[in-house]
Formats: sequence, structure tokens, C-alpha cells
Amino acid sequence: MGLSCLGVTALLLSGCAQGSGAASSSSGSPAEETTPSAKEVSHLAPRAVVSYDGGLLTVDTESGEVVEDTKEDGFLRLNNAGDGRHMMVSDGDRFRVFDTGLEARAHGDHFHYHESAPALTDRAFEAPHAGHVVAHAGATTLFGDGDGSIQTVEWPALRGADGGAVERKKAQAPHHGVALRLTDGSLFTTQGTEAERHTVQVLAPDGSVRAETTDCPGVHGEAAAAPGTSTDTVVVGCENGPVVYRDGAFHKVPVKDAYARSGNLAGSEASPIVLGDYKVNKAAEHERPTRVALFDTRNDTHRLVELGSSYWFRSLARGPHGEGLVLTYDGKLAMIDQNTGKITQRIAVVEPWQEKEDWQQPGPAVKVAGGKAYVTDAEHRKLHVVDLSAGTVVRTVDLPHTPVELAVTTGRSEVPGGEGHGD
Repeated sequence: MGLSCLGVTALLLSGCAQGSGAASSSSGSPAEETTPSAKEVSHLAPRAVVSYDGGLLTVDTESGEVVEDTKEDGFLRLNNAGDGRHMMVSDGDRFRVFDTGLEARAHGDHFHYHESAPALTDRAFEAPHAGHVVAHAGATTLFGDGDGSIQTVEWPALRGADGGAVERKKAQAPHHGVALRLTDGSLFTTQGTEAERHTVQVLAPDGSVRAETTDCPGVHGEAAAAPGTSTDTVVVGCENGPVVYRDGAFHKVPVKDAYARSGNLAGSEASPIVLGDYKVNKAAEHERPTRVALFDTRNDTHRLVELGSSYWFRSLARGPHGEGLVLTYDGKLAMIDQNTGKITQRIAVVEPWQEKEDWQQPGPAVKVAGGKAYVTDAEHRKLHVVDLSAGTVVRTVDLPHTPVELAVTTGRSEVPGGEGHGD
């Protein structure tokens, strides 16, 4: 199936922008959130938020202190909102805003640092089967799998601030999808149904199709890379090799395998290389791959890297210099040179482990903030802090509950533009 740029109208995707208002179902004030308990501090210690069966733990990663234990029922999924302060908690049929209490406020050529108590706020965005969350270009886009809803939330709206717009659009049909707003105001989105999905589009603000590919069966997951010469660059996973949106058009990455699924991608907007999983057994219920792929968005090529040990969808991350990071079953964090594909370090972090049959059951997760990697050990209720430059575990925090999902904030925006996902 060919890839093309189209100028036709997207008849089944419509939307409207709402000038202000924090959320579709928020009971909070539209005025900017105030935190009387906020205090100015000399620096901000990154805070890790860990979900568990029964709530959310917020941990000061320098002192090891559990700053807050927020009780909340249900299976809670965590995603950074991108502004460095807030997280989106996927809770059934809504996205809820969690405030980690860290904020670095720019002041001329320096920052002022403010710290307050973390809290699950009353701001929420209704979305049946709340799914993917993508932060890009100063906004956070939320996708509702149950109705195909797409909500792009500008960051002031996360605080309940005036001027924080929430733009609402809808895909042609409900499906397990993903979307993000690009820097030129266009919308990158998947299209499909609950039974089948293979289409990715870039839509102009008026709904017309700027670019489209239908050659992406089982489309799943996305990652932004370093921008091209004229547009953002975004990679999306498919079952026959990914596609790259670059300079206004989609480009297919050719692969040798008839089935080659890369549905979990880790990108860096400072790098043209995207790290992804690589599965080749379509019939396997739980394939345990030992290879990852490095996709070069500049020329639509890829390089396979043999790790010698398997991994799962929460194993992938990127280092501060674009390094590929993969936590493998042997308990080691493999560091991959993005340009050569060579494994430069293997850092022992956790005991050997294996993915459980149900993806919702606790297992290790990896996140990166600054020069540190944060790794959970579900079997032993621990959070490890890894100094990537030294290649050592510099701190281990004992947790009172078994960790499931993990996110880390520092107070500073995490993506360019103000400032992306897997199974």
C-alpha cells in the first residue's frame, strides 16, 4: 500500500476549540491553582510516583522519603503530562490530574524552585476507556479508546488556569488509538475500528488530510524524534515495520520479516533515532523477544540489536544523550549506543525476573529524568536510582507497597515547546 499526502476533507473527524476551562468534568475553579503550602527551595529533588493496588505513592528520590500515600481504588495507569509537574492518571473512563508539587519557574536567566504537597486534584477529563497520553509541543493529548475522543490540553489547564485551552476532536470510530498535536497546529492521529486499524493521518486544523498512510496494520504506539527540515518527526509502530512522519509525508521503514511488530517505542526529541521492541512471531500469545530495533528517522532504516536476554514493554527508555536503555530478564540495564548499536554497559540493578502472563500484574519499570534512571523492583518492593554516567545504583528506596507503574517529575518541562508510549 502506498504512502501519500492528501488534500481531501476528513469527513468523520470534527472538533472545536474551547477557549478556557480546565477540564470536561472539573469541579475546580477556573482561576489558576494556588498552593498556599508551596515554599521556595534551593533545588528540586525529583519525585517518583508509583501506582500500587490501592493508591499512589510519591517518593522523594534523594531522601528516600515517602512524601505522600494517596489512597485510591482501581488499576491506575501513570503518564507524565510533560510540564514537569503534573501527571495524568488513567482511571477507567477518565483521565485525572495528579499534582506532584514540583515547579521550576523561569525568571530571566535562572529559575526559582517551588515545592508543595502532592495531591490527586479534582480536575478530570472524561474519556471512555481512557488510553494513550502524549506530551508534545507544550500540550498533552488524551485518547479515549471507547469513543475515539481526542482532547488536547494546554498545560495551564492542568493547573485550572485561565487561558488554558482544551481542544476536542474525534476519530472516525472508537479504537485503541493515539494522537498528538504537532507544532504547526495539525493533528497526528490513528484511524480504525475495534476490529481493525491500519491508518495514520495528519489533519490540518480545518479537518482536511495533509498526509496519510494505510500501510500500518495493527498500528500502536508512537514516539517523537528530532524534527525534520520542515515538520515534526513522529514514528508509529505497525505489524510490518513502522512508519515515519517526516517533512510532511509518511515513509515506510522496510523490514525483512513478514511480521515485525514494534508497538512500543522510546524516542528523544533531541535524537533522530527511535528505540523500539521487535516481535516476529504473530502466533505467539506472549513472545519473549531478545532483540530491539533502532529506527533512523532520517533515512527510514533500522538496526537490530541482540541483547541476549528478553524484556517487556516497561523495559524501554532513553538516556540523557540518546542512549537506548533496556532492562532485561537478567536484571541488568543494557545501555546501547544509538549510533552504532553496540551495548556499552550492562548495569546490574534488580534480581533476575520474568514477565507475568497478565500485563497488569506488577513487574519492573524504567523511567529516566536527567542523568538518572529510576527502576522499580516489584518482587522486593524497591525503587532503585541509577547514575547513568557512573553506571552504578546510587540509592535504593524501600517501598511500603508493591509498585506497578512508575513516573518521575523534576519540575521542568520534559519535551521541547514549553515539552512522549507502548502496550
